[in-house]
Amino acid sequence: MPLFRRILVANRGEIALRVIRTAQEMGIETVAVFSDADRMALHVRKANFAAHLGGSTPAESYLDADKVLAAAKEFECDALHPGYGFLSENAAFSRACAEAGVEFLGPSGDAISSMGDKVAARNIALKAGVPLVPGLQDDVDEDHLVTAASEVGYPVMLKAAAGGGGKGIRIVEDESGLIEAFRMARAEAKGAFGDDRVYLEKFVVEPRHVEIQIMADKHGNVVHYGERECSVQRRHQKLVEESPCVVLTPELREEMGKAACDLAREVGYVGAGTVEFLYSRGAFYFLEMNTRLQVEHPITEERYGVDLVREMIRVGAGERVNQPGEPRGHSIEVRINAEDPTNFFPSLGVIKRLGLPGGPGVRLDSAMFRGLEVTPFYDSMLGKLIVHGDDRNQAIARMRRALQELRIVGVATSLPVALRALESEPFTSGNYDTSILTTITSENNEYHLVASLAGALARFLAAERVGAASAAHAEEGGDRAPAWAQLGRRDRLWRATR
Repeated sequence: MPLFRRILVANRGEIALRVIRTAQEMGIETVAVFSDADRMALHVRKANFAAHLGGSTPAESYLDADKVLAAAKEFECDALHPGYGFLSENAAFSRACAEAGVEFLGPSGDAISSMGDKVAARNIALKAGVPLVPGLQDDVDEDHLVTAASEVGYPVMLKAAAGGGGKGIRIVEDESGLIEAFRMARAEAKGAFGDDRVYLEKFVVEPRHVEIQIMADKHGNVVHYGERECSVQRRHQKLVEESPCVVLTPELREEMGKAACDLAREVGYVGAGTVEFLYSRGAFYFLEMNTRLQVEHPITEERYGVDLVREMIRVGAGERVNQPGEPRGHSIEVRINAEDPTNFFPSLGVIKRLGLPGGPGVRLDSAMFRGLEVTPFYDSMLGKLIVHGDDRNQAIARMRRALQELRIVGVATSLPVALRALESEPFTSGNYDTSILTTITSENNEYHLVASLAGALARFLAAERVGAASAAHAEEGGDRAPAWAQLGRRDRLWRATR
């Protein structure tokens, strides 16, 4: 007997597909939800059932908790997986699921509330004995701001108490820019989260962003699956992640893992979660806890040989969490974002050509297909490219090769920037921090970035030319088409039989 009969997947795109596949492997039926813009999406076609939410904007569809829960009731679902984003960290929605008798495959509403409020989370971490960045545990007001910043010491960071996704954050070098930065952070926080509280902490110099993956069950057991390094970021949002972190000693790794588990126990956590830390010069400090599955979870899965979605379903059904196996090798993930690589602005359009990488140790988590329209309604991420190697050098070489094989024509993507990062000396040496993208795209490196972009454009144009040539060759009765034509034939066959 399956642990659940039917699960509603309250999300879209690649993460919805990811959950649907694991659930179906476990013999569990799945229900997809979709907006007007996602009528032809892969997650809709792959689920056993689909519920139309209406509208195209997130507020009209995936963020409408009443519609999503009504769909779960209509299809008699006994569990719901929120994925990440949308309702995944909505405490009221978690509580509503519990009241409706639908198992929310994630933490309780109380745990989400506690960890979602940055000020409350810092106080809980302090109680659990987790190291904190020096600063104020409570939100700060303008009247006491100058005194507080002087006591903490510049540079300081202002952060939205209810923040996430890099919003409501300002770094201040000295007192002259403090008040203006504070007002801007409050306004941005109010607009993004409906909560203008801001707190202050010491800005950690040359930080590395390192996080611990945890899993907790309903019996009080908490385990961790090592760490992920997420320091390659633009605008405080991750672009490249790897596991393990090359600078952590075994002793520090154990301390960090223990701190993450202690925090989860303190808050009564259940399900998958990630505790994020800043690492600098041999010390680590609590940053925040993400009360959901993370985008970068596949690199942990590749190293530990675990299906984290399966574990979420198991612990949600009341089973005890499995102990992690021994990690092996090295994994890297690159996010595939529909963005202009010169400024990271969203890129819209239709995917006209799609060439997928392959070979050993390569995994693509994606909901892309030829003909997919990239709309302005949702996050720009199209998927994730993941590789695993015996060691870091092999993983880097494998990712470079896979990035060069991946072809997406019709929308601009951030892939050239990711490739440039992987080719840079700071990344290959492992001597980098969260400023790496600023460093490698600075004026001194402008030539290299332009060269990378030009090379990517040339490859895309070549792919288009080969596609046209192979089509003409086939019309003339040719019996052996180039590789791109073979890819086109496979894609047509897939579309005919989907």
